[in-house]
Amino acid sequence: MLSQDCLVTDDGKWETWEQSPDNLELLTSQYRLYRFLTDLEDILEQFQSDRLRLQAIFPLVRRLLTSSEWLQGEYLEPNPETGWSVLTLYDEPDFPLTVQTVAWLPGKVSPIHNHATWGVVALISGEEKNTIWRRTDQNGSIEKTGEIILTPGEIIGLMPDAIHHVEALGDEPTISFNLYGETNYQQRFEFDHVTGTAKNF
Repeated sequence: MLSQDCLVTDDGKWETWEQSPDNLELLTSQYRLYRFLTDLEDILEQFQSDRLRLQAIFPLVRRLLTSSEWLQGEYLEPNPETGWSVLTLYDEPDFPLTVQTVAWLPGKVSPIHNHATWGVVALISGEEKNTIWRRTDQNGSIEKTGEIILTPGEIIGLMPDAIHHVEALGDEPTISFNLYGETNYQQRFEFDHVTGTAKNF
């Protein structure tokens, strides 16, 4: 069983990672949230490189998606006014992890932004287009480098300065499982590609 995962780098490029699980039983045996969080803590202690952390985290996220039926229903209906909702599954003070599910109404589009931390987004249902951008100067000018469309079961990783915006495609809400490290809020920006400016997000 092969799955194709994608990593978006700080310079607006991306690469695919082939994940081939050694033990298919791991994909079907129950994987509890507490065990997932413990495994994540071990990875954070073992690796200092965001890239190496993401490589180690991707298989755990896939295992959680595949074997945890409870996750399929853990989301809030999107707010009709904003078009989206966030359900926090885990966020503990002084621990560098945030775990969420995010739901978008069809056609809704996020601002163009970075996360100022590593991140993982795994699609649970629906279809999501990620438009990827890169900086062209230090003031906030950006240019589009391409698009990645996620379907259920697909995973995208984001390096801290990767820039993207998402759009919910299709006729049904898009629901994703999102995992983030510790955000450096001074370096998290929303970009305006028309004016070439950025502001804290």
